Amino acid sequence: MKKIRAAIVGYGNIGKYVLEALQQAPDFEIAGVVRRNPADCPAELSGYKVTADVMALDDVDVAVLCTPTREVEKYACELLAKGINTVDSYDIHGGIADLRSKLAPIAEANNSVAIISAGWDPGSDSIVRALMQAAAPKGVTYTNFGPGMSMGHTVAVKSKPGVKNALSMTIPLGTGIHRRMVYVEVEDGYNIDDIARAVKEDPYFASDETHVFAVPSVDDIKDMGHGVNMVRKGVSGTTQNQRFEFNMSINNPALTAQILVGVARATMIERPGAYTMIEIPVIDMLYGDREELIRHLV
Repeated sequence: MKKIRAAIVGYGNIGKYVLEALQQAPDFEIAGVVRRNPADCPAELSGYKVTADVMALDDVDVAVLCTPTREVEKYACELLAKGINTVDSYDIHGGIADLRSKLAPIAEANNSVAIISAGWDPGSDSIVRALMQAAAPKGVTYTNFGPGMSMGHTVAVKSKPGVKNALSMTIPLGTGIHRRMVYVEVEDGYNIDDIARAVKEDPYFASDETHVFAVPSVDDIKDMGHGVNMVRKGVSGTTQNQRFEFNMSINNPALTAQILVGVARATMIERPGAYTMIEIPVIDMLYGDREELIRHLV
């Protein structure tokens, strides 16, 4: 069987874990890694081609986009137009439908597939929420994140002028309400109050209670652990008081990377177009014989 050739686009926290997940996947081979500075090549990449342009890699089937969320659209549009499938972990919930609408016609016209927002939330948690709603169509679902590091929020803080390093922690307050605790190493010549104002105005933070603190070292408090608690209380048919709960404690980038590899596998099966994870069969994300998977999992 021909292996799926995957390119890793971006090599930060997620990209490093995607490399590990691809190395463990028997149906994939790594076509190469795309970095802004190919000369910056850590030891673990010594056996792979590292380039600044994905088109310098040979026979790429799917590009795993490990870029900041706000760069996903640009990369996905370019690659889909060249017939390369893409997967990403775009995590601005309010922008997901618009991104899907933007990528779908490009993918359809170029016989390619995009699976977007494929982390754990949005992503695998979206599947759990959909299943809960199917089980109790009337009701309310609360998604409570953390406590833990939010990668998307952290990247957003790091983009602000005067931020040398940063960490954004998500603290669940219950019923889907969260507090953001932001820790910043401030560059010389900048003021923490100005940075705090810029952070709180960012769409990532505008809807949540946010506190910003200056710290001497972010690395001294950094922990990539995260988690989620989801609860739905609703009605099945006419039966009231149906209650479902889902809990998970995770390493954030490691789980995101594993989900990305699963949906990269699914891009080789789906018809051309753009999809979220709730639109594709879960079995398409799994490695193995389909009949054996059904016997084992059903």
